Amino acid sequence: MSYRVVVWSLCGLLLLFWGCSSAPLLQPLPPDAVVLAFGDSLTAGAGATPETSYPAVLSRFIGRTVVNAGIPGEVTSAGLARLAETLDREKPALVLLCLGGNDFLQRLDQARAEENLRAMIRMIRERGIAVVLIGVPRLGFGVEVPGWYAELAKEAGVPYEGKLLKRILADRSLKSDPIHPNAAGYQQLAEGLAAVLKKNGALPN
Repeated sequence: MSYRVVVWSLCGLLLLFWGCSSAPLLQPLPPDAVVLAFGDSLTAGAGATPETSYPAVLSRFIGRTVVNAGIPGEVTSAGLARLAETLDREKPALVLLCLGGNDFLQRLDQARAEENLRAMIRMIRERGIAVVLIGVPRLGFGVEVPGWYAELAKEAGVPYEGKLLKRILADRSLKSDPIHPNAAGYQQLAEGLAAVLKKNGALPN
């Protein structure tokens, strides 16, 4: 076998490995599983009614209990401070982690926000709980999700969704105000997250 063939064979194996590991799989959620939606006003459902918040809509989509643990105005440091108690109380099988927007609005250190989210992911996984990270746009001149969200998810080996909120908050028809979706926007967020859970094996297709 020539050197070139060996090299191409090794490259193919590496690509196969990377391709298989690029979408981390979640364990299937049993019917009685609790999903914890942990975040700020985007999770709480600001701009809509409690029944049309994304956790409430997602619960109807997936047929599982989805606990809304969103606190409007919360920054990542406050989320980190309350996470352990929330996990112990709710005992979720899966956490949907969506924080960072208020750090951006308050112009807090993004490196610290990233480290706070890293610590949250570590805490969740140390308890044997699955986590999906949701990227939050930094609003200003455009709607962009900082690249460190994707890098953090890759580093931690957890599923990541970084397009939904960017698309929703760039569409005026899906917003109740400049920084929050309306009921239609939360519906699209819930639909997209249900698709993420199916793609990663938490729900049947």
